[in-house]
Amino acid sequence: MADEEKQPTRLQVATMRPEDSGRGLARLPRRLMTALGLAEGDVIEVTGKRATPARAVGPYPEDEGLDIIRLDGLQRANAEIGSGDFVQLRKTESKPAQRVVFAPAQKNLRLHGSAQALKRSFGLKPLTAGDVVATTGQQQVQRGDIPPELRQMLYAPAYALQEIRLTVVSTVPKGIVHIDANTEVELLPEFTEASDNRRADVTYDDLGGMGGTVDQIREMVELPLRYPEIFERLGVDPPKGVLLYGPPGTGKTRLARAVANESDATFFHIAGPEIMGSAYGESERRLREVFEEAAKASPAIIFIDEIDSIAPKRGQVQGETEKRLVAQLLTLLDGLEPRQNLVVIAATNRPEAIDEALRRPGRFDREIVIGVPDERGRREILAIHTRGMPLDGGVNLPELARRTYGFVGADLAALTREAAIEAVRRIMPKINLEEGTIPHEVLDTLSVQGADFEEALKRVQPSAMREVMVQAPTIGWDDIGGVDDARERLREGVELPLKNPEAFKRMGIRPAKGFLLYGPPGTGKTLLAKATAREAEANFIATKSSDLLSKWYGESEQQIARLFARARQVAPTVIFIDELDSLVPARGGGLGEPQVTERVVNTILAEMDGLEELGSVVVIGATNRPNLIDPALLRPGRFDELVYVAVPDQAGRRHILSIHTAKMPLAEDVDLDDLSQRTERFTGADLEDLVRRAGLFALRTAIDASQVTRDDFERALKETRASVTPEMEKDYEKIQESLKQDAMSSGAGIGFIAPGMLTPRGPKG
Repeated sequence: MADEEKQPTRLQVATMRPEDSGRGLARLPRRLMTALGLAEGDVIEVTGKRATPARAVGPYPEDEGLDIIRLDGLQRANAEIGSGDFVQLRKTESKPAQRVVFAPAQKNLRLHGSAQALKRSFGLKPLTAGDVVATTGQQQVQRGDIPPELRQMLYAPAYALQEIRLTVVSTVPKGIVHIDANTEVELLPEFTEASDNRRADVTYDDLGGMGGTVDQIREMVELPLRYPEIFERLGVDPPKGVLLYGPPGTGKTRLARAVANESDATFFHIAGPEIMGSAYGESERRLREVFEEAAKASPAIIFIDEIDSIAPKRGQVQGETEKRLVAQLLTLLDGLEPRQNLVVIAATNRPEAIDEALRRPGRFDREIVIGVPDERGRREILAIHTRGMPLDGGVNLPELARRTYGFVGADLAALTREAAIEAVRRIMPKINLEEGTIPHEVLDTLSVQGADFEEALKRVQPSAMREVMVQAPTIGWDDIGGVDDARERLREGVELPLKNPEAFKRMGIRPAKGFLLYGPPGTGKTLLAKATAREAEANFIATKSSDLLSKWYGESEQQIARLFARARQVAPTVIFIDELDSLVPARGGGLGEPQVTERVVNTILAEMDGLEELGSVVVIGATNRPNLIDPALLRPGRFDELVYVAVPDQAGRRHILSIHTAKMPLAEDVDLDDLSQRTERFTGADLEDLVRRAGLFALRTAIDASQVTRDDFERALKETRASVTPEMEKDYEKIQESLKQDAMSSGAGIGFIAPGMLTPRGPKG
């Protein structure tokens, strides 16, 4: 039986979840664990082109019954295999090490650390000389499928705030060992070149939120580089190039590095400005040299970052250098021999700026979009960036992932870094800077708490939103009074679908795309929009008509298209357009060339109802003259809900007064109920003005006054008046009745010329 157990078994490799990366685990089928006599935590030897140890644990729930072994990127690099390859594995034992020497796995990194901390980080983990291993933080990962004693060993406290990768330079004795209490551990301060090992600085485990993108690029790049014979057998040329495009910070460069490392290919990086030379023909020569070097070092990947800077549209650039460079790149791509084992990957966030001759099969064979990650993707990215962090029990990563809508990978990396800096600020008083070292007892108490992430969230905002005016609204439903009906309609129309999109899918209905808030000035339409965005936990883009209108032909339409494109990128988003009537007045007013506002109306109609899905983007418009807005916008599918924000009733006025006087020291004789009865037809803005004036009168009486009295309010009432007249209220009631009917009728307001509007020309009779 012992001989059978030692017989190696062949299994196909798959990737591991990001949160398990760096732990030294191998996920195996239960059937195989039983056949090999493995218990949870036993040591196995995984052999690809090279052998590396791991601790065996059971499969993920979704893998039950599948014959695969899940390894992380470091283990795949250590075994010199890729995902999809087959490995041999067998049960083995690890010996206690007498001595282990570590060194940084990255160049340009100097480390000073205690052997004790390393012992804690790698205690009982199986190691062998030449492997790259990672220090990992204390993660709050639910591990119900791992026995408690093994969990305690694997999820040890952190060695440092960040994950650090180390090379195992040597071990005594040789072979598979583990560190115990008697092991002597040494850390060399600088990178030491190991034997011919594969790089493991970035692997597929370091990519989160990309879903099927990794699979797409693997079949386009990794497959032809590692198995060119497949394409030879099929009689087709392997792909030559892949174009990655998407917003900045989504991980395009990182993805290219990971593919190069996992494919065991040489990586050549071209940054646009580095290629440009001052002498005639120098830029083209530099580009040729990179391709020649890559051909000699094949299999190789040439990665061109920001390709729009060296290959812009030739018809739109003045300089001859750029045109020659584009022509040279086209020639080089066409000149790649099909059997050369060389793939070009390019990245850009402006695909429309690239010369169209590059964007055809035979040059860039496939274009892969790398978009903004969804909630699940953000959870994966946060798990990667907090992998080396000692997290406190109060840190809720799923909740953080839910709240960081619109964040790309770079934003989430910045968020975790800011949270770590917050944690460092907390221990700064305990550090004596003159000593030059930090005591171990201080380092041991260092952990990143939930409050640190809360502070970091205030400082980090989505990078795609930095060009537009973004506000994080601070107003909630409790800060608004007297608009209960409008508030409920917005709550069920905006908050419900953004927070529970699956409920709408289940019912087979779509949420409303737009809300038009209309009513007299000062009733709280803008406040309602802000509160809606905050309560729905959405990004809030506030814009004014004057920001969107331009004197240049076509510029206004481009501004609106850019606004909607950016909102889609960072969805869920609430776009708020104030004074909508000045931006989209009724068309058909003039018979000459269409005015700029008519083109703007058409653009907004197309954006709200066009070919591109709005997704989780809601448009809220506000106006006090809804009868001037183009009726085509007021039909279902554009502004679905027309919400009348009326003048508050007495109960509403009482609520508004209590909000505005919450921080005011009121005298006992001030009766808010009486004031609310006497302020008929006062809007929220009027009531705020009343309270402000009363406070001013109190200060006029005595600058050191400690409270506001009834007399102050009486004097203020004499100076203020209701801004809404009874006639205005009647007009708004008429508008409210006729608005929906106007939107559905094909009257003159929609641009038709009604009979009798024009007199016929020519002779009578």
